[in-house]
Amino acid sequence: NYLLGVGRADCTGPVAQVPLMGYANPAQVSGGLLTRLYSRAFIMADLDGSRRVVFVSADIGMVSQRVRLEVLQKLKSKYGDLYRQDNVILSGTHTHSGPGGYFQYTLFWITSKGLIRPALNSIVNGILKSIDIAHENMKRGRLFINRGTVENSQINRSPFSYLENPASERNRYSSNTDKEMVMLKMVDEDGQELGLISWFAVHPVSMNNTNHLVNSDNMGYASYLFEQQKNKGMLPGEGSFVAAFASSNLGDVSPNTRGPTCINTGESCDNPQSSCPVGGATMCVAKGPGSDMFESTRIIGQNIYLKARELYEEASQEITGPVSSAHQWVNMSDVSVELNATHTVKTCKPALGHSFAAGTIDGAGAFNFTQGSVEGDPFWDQIRDQLLGEPSNETKACHKPKPILFSTGEMTRPHPWHPDIVDVQVAVIGSLAILAVPGEFTTMSGRRLREAVKSEFDSHGTPRMNVVIAGLCNVYTHYITTYEEYQAQRYEAASTLYGPHTLSAYIQLYRGLARAIATDTIQDLPRGPEPPLFNIGNLTLLPSLSAERAPANKTFGDVLREVRQQYRVGEVAEVTFVGANPRNSAENATEHNFLMVERYSNTSGTWHGVQNDASWDTRFYWTKGSLGRSNVTIEWHIPQGTEPGTYRVRYFGHYKKSLFIIRTITVPFEGSSSAFEIT
Repeated sequence: NYLLGVGRADCTGPVAQVPLMGYANPAQVSGGLLTRLYSRAFIMADLDGSRRVVFVSADIGMVSQRVRLEVLQKLKSKYGDLYRQDNVILSGTHTHSGPGGYFQYTLFWITSKGLIRPALNSIVNGILKSIDIAHENMKRGRLFINRGTVENSQINRSPFSYLENPASERNRYSSNTDKEMVMLKMVDEDGQELGLISWFAVHPVSMNNTNHLVNSDNMGYASYLFEQQKNKGMLPGEGSFVAAFASSNLGDVSPNTRGPTCINTGESCDNPQSSCPVGGATMCVAKGPGSDMFESTRIIGQNIYLKARELYEEASQEITGPVSSAHQWVNMSDVSVELNATHTVKTCKPALGHSFAAGTIDGAGAFNFTQGSVEGDPFWDQIRDQLLGEPSNETKACHKPKPILFSTGEMTRPHPWHPDIVDVQVAVIGSLAILAVPGEFTTMSGRRLREAVKSEFDSHGTPRMNVVIAGLCNVYTHYITTYEEYQAQRYEAASTLYGPHTLSAYIQLYRGLARAIATDTIQDLPRGPEPPLFNIGNLTLLPSLSAERAPANKTFGDVLREVRQQYRVGEVAEVTFVGANPRNSAENATEHNFLMVERYSNTSGTWHGVQNDASWDTRFYWTKGSLGRSNVTIEWHIPQGTEPGTYRVRYFGHYKKSLFIIRTITVPFEGSSSAFEIT
């Protein structure tokens, strides 16, 4: 038995004009909302509450060091020493359709227009609120674990790198991706269902880099389906049951199961360079199973949800035993790794290789970079040397065979470009060990890490541990490939920051944490060097929010293009309003709902909400015009099973109005479509 608490809170933030985080494509800027982003928190404590672990999965690209440090600061001021760096795990789902701008290291500013305070604050406050809710709702309960195989939902997007791993190792596995889902089910002592955490390795990139609507991608859709099923009669985002679909070792795993093809010719580009005969790497794109990215997201998300539901309903293996956690800060640019009795190697200062700029088959990079470059390009190297300085000979030698594009560990203006100090962390609840890793481990890297930690537990008298990797935790350090995969220098290898021995260093470190937990010597672990918290003002290139106007003879919220009078199930009801910048709402109210679909009840003579902006059936588009004008278009994709009747679509916004010359105030407004029938 444990004390258990679950909580969910909105962490969406601004849904317009903010670059989306994931594809590093500066043109991919938000312009609306498909579904809200949530932070989901789970607290597991022993019965006297003295030892506890918090696991948070948030619908964001990754947890940044900035987010983590601010969350820990605020937890400390509210709860004292109850929640700390060793027992709080913050993990990102890795959606590529959430706002960026919440990083303190300079590299991430380039594609996110600097540090965007409203985005950072929404994430920090959403995480804190979800933890608060879980903390306030703790009760006695039980934990069950189950595992099973998810089919037809992933491919390895760097199969040629995977093949570099030793054949003897590859032969032990039936697939070049990890198809296993691990699921933790939570119920209270009366058997009432509280929630679940599922870990499964796949990139949430079913929504591609042409998307401009904020959303939580395939993993978020799985959460949505599960929560809608359990919180019956509630609007999306409401209800007490919390279902988190968390990331794992997804480094080389794509949901775009139809594989890479040349978008101009239709032929396969499943080659070591992921390059097309005409147009090169930019033309090589992997497609998902659906007819468009929305449908692909639903298909993959539903596959994952259906397997989770089956595992949840059948879960019978109970988790029992003590709760503990271990954590260290490590300077990853300077770790000595003992490979064997005679051979010691070292990690390197962070650097990104040429193939980093190539991107992947899920989203190609700019210019003419290709994956698998083991030689630099004199043209780009010269530009780099002029702009950013040439990498030192020491760093070049350390990273071989990676040709360095950005020697980020040697770039310090205005702040360091990449972290040196990284969190390693393990939490144990009974027979479940969660390895919180600071980035994206590839399939084989994850297998090696899990196996090493499991054998460490085995050899210290804690057999049969369920070891699971939680991805994108605490600080973002890009990718972690195996030494062999590193030699091929595809995107994942070029993005392995600390050189060819990065994985070996992590294995050594996580073994050390596991050993400390198994032998009850956590107090002897050195804390390590504390990470810096840079003093950053509001350094952003976002356009400022200025006064807005409605067209002549119109006011905010007026309808510009009306709905039709009637629709059938499967059609799209669409209405356009005189709108205002949605950023006004995010900066004014933390949980602002932009829209409602309402149904008229003849018996009571009133309207009732049936869908909100967190629904996957509604889409909210914001289009900026000139002279301070903008439009909002709301679509409702009328789902199967919608009751016939009378409906309307409402819009809620805020506009900026100038008072005197220099001050503006924010004014709330709303609009509504005409009523329409669904037949």
